[in-house]
Amino acid sequence: MGTITRSFANLITASGPSAVADGTIVNADINASAAIASTKLSGSFGITEADQWRVTTSFTLSGGSEIDITTNLERVDNSAQGYLGTGMTQSSGIFTFPSTGIWLVKYHLTASQNGENRYINTYINATINNSTYVRQAVASALMKQTSSSDGYSYRGCETLIDVTNTANVKVKFSALSASSTPDVSGESILNWTYFTFIRLGDT
Repeated sequence: MGTITRSFANLITASGPSAVADGTIVNADINASAAIASTKLSGSFGITEADQWRVTTSFTLSGGSEIDITTNLERVDNSAQGYLGTGMTQSSGIFTFPSTGIWLVKYHLTASQNGENRYINTYINATINNSTYVRQAVASALMKQTSSSDGYSYRGCETLIDVTNTANVKVKFSALSASSTPDVSGESILNWTYFTFIRLGDT
């Protein structure tokens, strides 16, 4: 292959940007309006919001009744834990997003029971009008008796929420048991039953 001898400057025609002197490129040589401003380079890159909340106290489900998780909630605050951005807020278990965007929402529930249970379901519920909640995701797991003591099971579900308006788009979490008296595990120093919120990008 022959040697390429034409310089970068020679490749720029008179109708394009001004010639580059001495083979160098400086800010003035870049057409900022065409090459940069059209892209969304605002100074905020990657994930800007990430938060986790948990249930701090165990509670009992009753068979056949779906229960919203409304109390004993806290942002995870262990010594090694942190959160990114403004963070979520909640009132009676209804979570409000701090900013619009596409959000990944995860729900993890641990339950215990001395006995067998055909299923324990977890639901992520969302509203787009700050009123009517619709199920977005579900996970289900059974409880199997393997000894005379309590058994534990775990289930988790997740979904993407398009938060177009922070006043109207919100989420809450619920659980449903097929039979009576399983306990949903909660603790103030460990994540047994918890929720994760990550903003992935613009809506």
